[in-house]
Amino acid sequence: MRPGGAVAVTVKEADHASSRVVDEQAERVGTRIRELRRSRGLTLVQLAARTGLSHPFLSQLERGHTRPSMVSLDRIAKALGTTQVELIAAGAPGLPDTDSGRADVLRAGEGARNQFPHGEVRLLARGRRAFDPIEWTGTTTEFGDYFRHPEDEFVHVVGGALLLDLEKDGTVRLDTGDSVYYPGGTAHRWCSPDGSRFHLVVVKQKLLEDA
Repeated sequence: MRPGGAVAVTVKEADHASSRVVDEQAERVGTRIRELRRSRGLTLVQLAARTGLSHPFLSQLERGHTRPSMVSLDRIAKALGTTQVELIAAGAPGLPDTDSGRADVLRAGEGARNQFPHGEVRLLARGRRAFDPIEWTGTTTEFGDYFRHPEDEFVHVVGGALLLDLEKDGTVRLDTGDSVYYPGGTAHRWCSPDGSRFHLVVVKQKLLEDA
């Protein structure tokens, strides 16, 4: 579920790290990563070893000077015992920790998000909910490595087309209006078949221990 191979992504991110804060969301995500790393008793060097990411890149990330790709965010989340969604959510201020029992309208320009080369992910609900709805757009034509996570996942193609590789179950093309559901533990990765933009709604199961 991310663009590019592991080595290429890491190098690209390191090259694009700047000396200034990207924006407030990037700064909040970096702060949250630093808090979790320190609470786990890890140094930046140790986190780099666990994730396969460079020490300079992680340092820039914690200061909000760059954004991670989804592959890097996945590696960091697993190393820190959390999820991509929880780290992205940390970027939006004032989110409730629990469900208030009332409806919550999220406008088009709102929501925690993570921008990365060739795409963007935006969370479509605030706070801790029974499941995680996500908007995902991208143009990458490279599969990258497989993603595996314990949560079940549902993907609906709102616009464009998608090549979905499910490893043992092969590769399938999904066009606008198509959907797929796969159980937790299923290896998966996707990309655009021709570089045109795909627009997805992804719904991830919330595990009981995370609910």
